[in-house]
Amino acid sequence: MTLGEKIKDARKNAGLTQEQLANKLVISRQAVTKWESDKGLPDIQNLKALSELLNVSVDYLLDDGQSAVKTVLREKIDLSIYGEKKLNDTRRERLIKDKYPQAEIFSLLADKQTKKDHIIDNIIGFGTGASFGLPKLIKQLDDIDNQYFLVKDADKQILVLVTSEFLESRELSEKIEGKKFSVGEIKFKIFGSAKKTL
Repeated sequence: MTLGEKIKDARKNAGLTQEQLANKLVISRQAVTKWESDKGLPDIQNLKALSELLNVSVDYLLDDGQSAVKTVLREKIDLSIYGEKKLNDTRRERLIKDKYPQAEIFSLLADKQTKKDHIIDNIIGFGTGASFGLPKLIKQLDDIDNQYFLVKDADKQILVLVTSEFLESRELSEKIEGKKFSVGEIKFKIFGSAKKTL
């Protein structure tokens, strides 16, 4: 799908006309028409506003169509309703169980290392004698408040990211087979038994 097609699709899913969307963005309806027909592009501020108004991520809107993702939905969450943060924080797991009560839910380990990170990792290892995995460890520590899940709900498979502020769900266009898979540059591994749910 093109950017214009994604904007149009997300607008319709949000139940908005072009006129209503234009009014919310404080722009002309003609600008929305141009975007949806791929004859014009929204600027960064309008992309951010579209993302919030239409409940889709900017990444989804700008994706080139080569990914394994069908749709991306983002919603704000409040983890405090699941109690205080503790050392063994299970609030995200309980949130996912509440959101998808009939689904099989799997915790995921995510490896966001790019090829560049792997090269740096090797240079550090060879040059200093340090153990490999330093950039990977730094990225994991930086991403400690984010948790990924694979949700198998009826005939859908959904990749879910839960942060401290929002839940982002991405319906996958291809079925996941096995314990390892990739979405974009991120490699995932199902944590634990494939039959085990949370």
